[in-house]
Amino acid sequence: MEESTFVGWAFMEAFLKDAFLSCGVPEGDCDIVVDVLLESDRRGIESHGCNRFKPIYIDRILSGIQNPVTRFEIVRETPSTAVVDGNNGMGQVIAYRSMEMAVQKAKNCGLAMVACRNSTHYGIAGYYASMAVKAGMIGITGTNARPSIAPTFGVENMLGTNPLTIGMPTDEEFPFILDCATSVTQRGKLEFYARRGMAAPEGLVIGSDGAYLTDSAEILKELTLGSAALAPLGGLGETHGGHKGYGYATAVELLCACLQQGSFLRQLMGVGEAGEKVPIKLGHFFMAIDPEAFMGLDEFKKRAGEILRALRASKRAPWQERIYTAGEKEYLSWLELKDKGVPIGKAVQKELLSVRDMFGLNYVFPFE
Repeated sequence: MEESTFVGWAFMEAFLKDAFLSCGVPEGDCDIVVDVLLESDRRGIESHGCNRFKPIYIDRILSGIQNPVTRFEIVRETPSTAVVDGNNGMGQVIAYRSMEMAVQKAKNCGLAMVACRNSTHYGIAGYYASMAVKAGMIGITGTNARPSIAPTFGVENMLGTNPLTIGMPTDEEFPFILDCATSVTQRGKLEFYARRGMAAPEGLVIGSDGAYLTDSAEILKELTLGSAALAPLGGLGETHGGHKGYGYATAVELLCACLQQGSFLRQLMGVGEAGEKVPIKLGHFFMAIDPEAFMGLDEFKKRAGEILRALRASKRAPWQERIYTAGEKEYLSWLELKDKGVPIGKAVQKELLSVRDMFGLNYVFPFE
């Protein structure tokens, strides 16, 4: 496995912002997009950070399938709900403004929900759940995605990796943040494997004949062609609960398509009838719940902390050093990385240099 070079956080923030500005993204929106990308790397989720900067964002803007200027259109609104059309703008901006709206509405109504359509990839879902947490609320979000998951007993990629993410405030140094796909792995992780020349572990992906695939680069091609599929959370079949992951993925798909009359399933392939790239038109939903509308924020945080501490203090397996709760490893990752910088692998290094040269930006990276 290749080694990474660490690049300072402030340096990367400035470079990424200048790159997006060069693509036509407005300055205020750049701040949001860059913060979401770097937050992924801060949390140790390299698959969704700078690893996706060029192929998922820069390349899509330049190819014309994603708008650099986001037109955030409120289609329908009530005191506690809203439907938003993102008009294929920047997914991070659409998501940020949607959760911001949900939080504001929840302050007045106790709980609120915003559903979006015609959006684009919004990065790590945990970022938006954390927005609600920072406002003293429970945050819930989900998004559909390009088809990757096969239904239980099927081999065709029909559903996206469709994360269902929940964030809750606690009385600890870090919140509870459950941010995970409803598949056994996600495309971003496969992209990460492919960039580093690593095989995918067996059991994650199947071909159209039902046999396992492990060549990560080939898997990405086959997923795009529709001839490979990820197993749902729990794995194939029902023996280990794969039907439950399939059910959760379907529930997210319904919430991301039905409330807002959005696109769904194989409509999200991002490929036109002639094989050309077209906007993917993703759907999202954002919920905010105010504990003050129930028994109060302080009591909620105290009780949540008690539960999490009890879980971590429970008897561990003899071969394990400790028990974690959701969000803890990401917090520990930031403590480790905050003084080191952003880990940048060889493949991403080449992409950063390519973008720099393409836009004529005046940056010298430490890996040159």
